Amino acid sequence: MAIEVYIPKFGQTVEEVTLLQWLVPDGAFVKKQQEILEIETDKTTFFVEAEGAGYLHRGPFEPGQVVPVLTVVATIGGPDEKFVGGKILADEEAPAEPQAAEAVAAAPDTAPVAAPQKIFASPRARKLAAAEHVHLAEVTPTGGGGVRVVERDVRAYLETMPKATPLAEKLAAEAGIDLRKVAGSGPGGKITKEDVEQAIKALKPPAAPEPVVAPPAPVTMPPPAVGIQLPVQEVVERIPLKGVRGIIAERMGTSVHTTARVTLFMEVDATEFVAARERLKAKVTDEWGFAPGYNDLLAKIVATALRKFPYMNARLAADAIERLAHVNLGMAVDTERGLLVPVIRDADQKSLRQFGQEFREMVERARKGRSLPDDLTGGTFTITNLGMFDIEGFTPVINLPEAAILGVGKILPKWVFRPESPDKPVLRQMMTLSLVFDHRVVDGAPAARFLQYIKQVVEEPYLLLAA
Repeated sequence: MAIEVYIPKFGQTVEEVTLLQWLVPDGAFVKKQQEILEIETDKTTFFVEAEGAGYLHRGPFEPGQVVPVLTVVATIGGPDEKFVGGKILADEEAPAEPQAAEAVAAAPDTAPVAAPQKIFASPRARKLAAAEHVHLAEVTPTGGGGVRVVERDVRAYLETMPKATPLAEKLAAEAGIDLRKVAGSGPGGKITKEDVEQAIKALKPPAAPEPVVAPPAPVTMPPPAVGIQLPVQEVVERIPLKGVRGIIAERMGTSVHTTARVTLFMEVDATEFVAARERLKAKVTDEWGFAPGYNDLLAKIVATALRKFPYMNARLAADAIERLAHVNLGMAVDTERGLLVPVIRDADQKSLRQFGQEFREMVERARKGRSLPDDLTGGTFTITNLGMFDIEGFTPVINLPEAAILGVGKILPKWVFRPESPDKPVLRQMMTLSLVFDHRVVDGAPAARFLQYIKQVVEEPYLLLAA
């Protein structure tokens, strides 16, 4: 009996992984729970362990290759056995607990029985396809090297579908009409019931010998250029857009091109904020085992603000704005692998000490490339701070599907006029906050009130006690 070594699932959002390196030579003996393969998700790296002892027989999977989760990549068995696998387990086929599975090979003299081709698809792709009444067989797969349908494939298919009225869609479905072959006469080329009726008439045999004139076919424009011819230059290094870097490129590009971004800048007097942090640091550092930082304090203020202004703790669904029950605060972290965003769940319910401990544990895992699957998912709002790099203000990119992100600049001493001394400037610690929000979800005035509240509490930190 051979034990199948498959790529495990890592939460609900990871659909494929990159193989980084085999840690054991092909044919070597391995012990149970020995690390045999290093893989990378879009967020972190993991090790696949042997679920039993035996000789490792690796499949045709090389470092750098992208494979779907639940793919069988090796087997563990006797010294003379060979790898038999390469299949992708369906979700219901994946064992809840790793277990041995017998490797079965067809006998040379047995003719294989033809079976209907199975469509491999991720759970998220199947869910979206079912909701939108899409046949997966019509979708072109790109996941797992072109063998598995993932959510983005279904969305790409839906984008090719023309716009039509609900009645037109119903009529077309009943008649078996492909809407992509129907010319729309409604506003913006939208297909109406009358357009579908015309298409149905064109399919029926004519009652008279006169030829039936079909509606004119839509004019097909050539596709726009998808790339730019790069000038000849000497290239010293090529960094593949894969793993974390590829995910950052894809998500940031999607965010910029799909959100209606608006940025609000606000200068804040952080003098009392700085003083409160210094007093707190002197009092609790020894007891807590860490010095509370500006990010900890600001996160506490923002989490309180999100509970007070729930319209900022929201996201945009296909047909509605969804306000979210939990305040899950993402904190952007710079790592050697790229930008990662650990998420502190229920941040508004945690004490400053609890938040600081959990945040530091997540940052350590992120920088070591050992984040847990749930560390980097489920955020409802993000804070990103570039003040330590002498940046005074900037416009961060919204971390979809969230509706907003708060940028934090450097705290700088500045001479300013205060209400208590309107004729004489005083030296204060000033900080710039930049709130970027999606105008499809939130309007300018409500977003400004949210930012005003953060400013007020930063300037008077004791107000947290009244929150």
